[in-house]
Amino acid sequence: MPTTTLSPRGTTARSTTIALKLLMAVTGLVFVGYLLLHMYGNLKALQGEEAFNSYAEHLRTFGEPMLPYGGLLWIVRVVLLVSIVGHAYAAYTLWSRAGSARRTKYAAVKTAATSKWMRWGGTFLLVFIVWHLLHFTIVKISPNADKQGIDVTANPYKLVVASFEVWWMLLIYIAAMVALFMHLMHGVYSAQQTLGWTSSPKAHARAKSIGLVVAALIVVGFLIPPLSIAFGLID
Repeated sequence: MPTTTLSPRGTTARSTTIALKLLMAVTGLVFVGYLLLHMYGNLKALQGEEAFNSYAEHLRTFGEPMLPYGGLLWIVRVVLLVSIVGHAYAAYTLWSRAGSARRTKYAAVKTAATSKWMRWGGTFLLVFIVWHLLHFTIVKISPNADKQGIDVTANPYKLVVASFEVWWMLLIYIAAMVALFMHLMHGVYSAQQTLGWTSSPKAHARAKSIGLVVAALIVVGFLIPPLSIAFGLID
């Protein structure tokens, strides 16, 4: 009886797909870890200006004198940049391949819908991250016409408060958090699947729950400070 064998080309493509999925899973989990730490830092705003600015300054002095001033932040930025580039490369490569590999009409519709959401949601998040870095880190821009100048832009707490007092800034941030929730919910589950942590029905259900909980925790944590500012609970 003849046996079916994979051609070297097919084997290489399959190996490359697995490698890309692993790259996307690992870089995604790195980003999740960063988001949890970033969320914790943002919540310091609830304790007031001194606590928030002290935390921001501590990030720059952490590790001195073994690390230079701001050394830890630059290490984190480089790791994040590499992770984002690797994640985006793997994601877009896999999505382009998936377009020509639909097996059934139902699977095609279901997979296409998820893929489209992840693709465009991820692209929106990428654009938002660039803006977010320009806004709070690289350029430091105050979109609030009533709060301008070095006293605002050089003060992390005042810049955050001034920014989220502007209604359209709040709406952009909320839209980004909705996209982040959907991306994390599916992405955290997919990462566990890629790493082989969903081998049984119980493990599969657990992975789904973890994805939902992680997404909800991060997004709610990120929304608390800007909404508190918008409703006048933080000023």
